[in-house]
Amino acid sequence: MTQFSERILNTPASFIREILKVIQQDDIISFAGGLPNPVSFPKKELKQSMERVIDQFGDEVFQYSSTEGYRPLREWVAERYRDEYGMDVQADDVLITTGSQQALDLMGKVLINPGDALAIEEPGYLGAIQAFTVFEPDFCPVPLLDDGIDLDRLEQILEERNVKLLYTVPNFQNPTGLTYSVEKRKALCALLNRYSAYLIEDDPYGQLKFEGE
Repeated sequence: MTQFSERILNTPASFIREILKVIQQDDIISFAGGLPNPVSFPKKELKQSMERVIDQFGDEVFQYSSTEGYRPLREWVAERYRDEYGMDVQADDVLITTGSQQALDLMGKVLINPGDALAIEEPGYLGAIQAFTVFEPDFCPVPLLDDGIDLDRLEQILEERNVKLLYTVPNFQNPTGLTYSVEKRKALCALLNRYSAYLIEDDPYGQLKFEGE
């Protein structure tokens, strides 16, 4: 009898861990892991912010809280989505996670069964592939064009397979950096609705655009 589950034994080594290993080497400057320049870290402002939070909330900062996250923060996030995107979002619709990897892991737990057809961009975000691999989906890669995902190829896959969901990074896609056009986004939503497939839209970089729509 093996000590570990088949799921873990069949899970490949972490791509991101292997990439980030090299940053410990002084003679290497890595551009592979998406690491921000330490010069850009607002250390003084972050220190002031942490001190302000501790002074204002005291012991509450270090105590266990509800799993959904700090409610005033969830209310702030919901209000931002209402104001900036016109979405009908309330605090009860918001879940605070420790980074995107936890969010992707939770969505994998909720949505993916072994063998489910999961459409992803090609090339796709390594962190999402790693997070979803644990739940043993059947990945269906879809090539990217200059204005976003290849809808013809996606529709072909939707015709051939019972695709459960599509994972995308439509703004400054990782790793290509491309951004989906408005026309492509509308057509993509219409296509997924026609085939009753879910969409996981990952938007870690959407606020980085300083001009234009």
